[in-house]
Amino acid sequence: MEKYDYRFSFGPWNISEGADPFGPDVRPGMAFERKLELYKQMQFDAVQFHDDDAVPDLDQLSAAQIQHTAQQLAQTLKDNGLVAEFVAPRLWFDPRTIDGGYTSNNADHRRYAIERTFKCIDIAQALGADLIVLWLAREGTYIRESKDSVHSTELLLEAVNQMLAYHPTMRFAIEPKPNEPADHAYIPTIGHGLALASRTSDPRRVGVLVETAHAVLAGLDPSDEMGFALSFDKLWSVHLNDQNGLKYDQDKAFGSANLRRAFDQALILDDHRFFEKGMVGLDVKAMRTQKTEVAHTHLQNSMATFLRLIERVRSLDRSRVAELIAVRDYEELDALILTHLLGQ
Repeated sequence: MEKYDYRFSFGPWNISEGADPFGPDVRPGMAFERKLELYKQMQFDAVQFHDDDAVPDLDQLSAAQIQHTAQQLAQTLKDNGLVAEFVAPRLWFDPRTIDGGYTSNNADHRRYAIERTFKCIDIAQALGADLIVLWLAREGTYIRESKDSVHSTELLLEAVNQMLAYHPTMRFAIEPKPNEPADHAYIPTIGHGLALASRTSDPRRVGVLVETAHAVLAGLDPSDEMGFALSFDKLWSVHLNDQNGLKYDQDKAFGSANLRRAFDQALILDDHRFFEKGMVGLDVKAMRTQKTEVAHTHLQNSMATFLRLIERVRSLDRSRVAELIAVRDYEELDALILTHLLGQ
């Protein structure tokens, strides 16, 4: 399979037990070692980590124990021909972060969130990754009167500045999402993420990650969100998946709900040579109906769809596109794109 110079990653949580809020696990768990075998079998290049994916139970470990475990994992990745793309602090499972980590109304809980993030940075350094992803899952409100949005924004800025001060070269990518699990998130879009980045002590080291489904949930087009970030040279990673409307975060296989929208994402990424800037990350979940032995094929299928769309992008008759744009015949341009996607 031609990869067109793209590198691909996914997180181990994307090969899951198939649980959802309305039912129990439907598949047994899979050992991480087996997942690593599947990474190379499916021609993936890198692993996305939460901090406790890399170092389980890290809150119960000493700094030396965390370092030792992370270094062992780094060797395991190397032995399997893989690298770590990024590490993300998982701040939404601990009881102390139920009302937010960095924006909690409890100062002790905010301190825990920062200390946990520092551990995450240490893990990333041990794994050889230079990127931390900040999915600000509970940094928002369930009832707006419970927090002052001005104060909360300042708390987020203070938190990112502390991260920048903790490590002199680590980069930080904000992954926006408008809601879920919080009713309202303080950083719902790429514009919000870049605005916060611009106010930090070192804006050069703060960028964004665009997830397809999160953009759709905000009522926005994912390719436009990617293009906005690319124009600032701040698109440091992507989470490709798909989303059927303004529902809960579905993490469907890339292109499965809206192939035209998927093509537009491939188009903006390839036209602006994203393969030179970052990896194509997938954040997709297998359907609950999938059996264990095929609970990874959604990842393989998503990569294949992206690469087929890259072929469609590169074989598009650009001279004809330019002619139609010049005379503003967008109806015919629309037909051209649809015909091209249909392979005719």
